[in-house]
Order: sequence, then structure tokens, then C-alpha cells
Amino acid sequence: MSELNQIITGQLSLFIMGFAFAIIVLAIVLIVQGSRIRKMRQKYEKMMTGNGIEDLEGLLIDLRNQGDMLEEAQREHKTMIEAAQVKLRGMKSKVAMKRYNAFGERGNDLSFSLAIIDDNRSGIVLTSLHNRENSYIYSKPLENGESEYSLSPEEKEVIALASQQI
Repeated sequence: MSELNQIITGQLSLFIMGFAFAIIVLAIVLIVQGSRIRKMRQKYEKMMTGNGIEDLEGLLIDLRNQGDMLEEAQREHKTMIEAAQVKLRGMKSKVAMKRYNAFGERGNDLSFSLAIIDDNRSGIVLTSLHNRENSYIYSKPLENGESEYSLSPEEKEVIALASQQI
């Protein structure tokens, strides 16, 4: 044990200088880090002044919540738009009419065929045949451009005309 005491006593000045050097290095690092933190705090306070916001974490949480709410609203709007598109495709919005003289008599084109269809070419064809004595009205349902009743050439023509509409 006495040998250990002699070694420590002989090297005591070196130990003290080593520890003193380490303390000086750590003090310099502490001063540098303190100045960096002070600059960062000044930038943070400059950024946050006048905004009415006291902490950045609260602001980021609020922004995240608002983003989530916007995403949910966007999903709802997308669903509503898709439903409206499906509904629009089923609407009978394509209409075409052709007037003609059905009986070849003298006179005007008082007979007509009217097609009212949707994007799938489903709907109805109305035909009115007019002569001097009588007037007849026929309606024929359509599914995919076809009817269970026979279609006249004029009715087929108005279905084709209505189908061409955008």
C-alpha cells in the first residue's frame, strides 16, 4: 500500500494538471453550448412573437388535428361526388326528337318520335302518329337501346341521335 501512495504522490502533479485540463475543456464546451442555446432561444422567441402562440408543440398538434379533419372531410366529399356521378349516369338526360310525315299524305310533318335515355341507353321512346282523322301515341321502354316491342326506323334513329349526345 505504501508503494501505491508513493506512486500517487510522485504523479500527483500530473493527475492535477490532467484534471485541470479536462475541467478547462469542459468549461469551454459549456460556454459554446450556452451561446448556441441562447441564439436558438432568441430565434425561437423572434419567430413566436406576434402570433399569439405560446408553445410550438401545441401549434404542431393543432395543425396535425386540422390536417386529419381535412383528410376526413376530403374522403366524405369524394364519396359524395362518386355517388352523384353514379346518380347522374342513371338520369334520363339525353333527349332527341324527329318530326316526320308518317302516312305520306299531303300535309306537314306532324308525327314525331322522341327518345329520352340515360348513359346506358335505357329510358323511353314516345311516338305520335298523326293523320287527318286520328292521332295515336305510343310509348316503348328501352333497356340498353333495345325494346321488347318492335322499333320503327324513326325510333331507332332518335335513339341513335340521343345516344350521340355528350
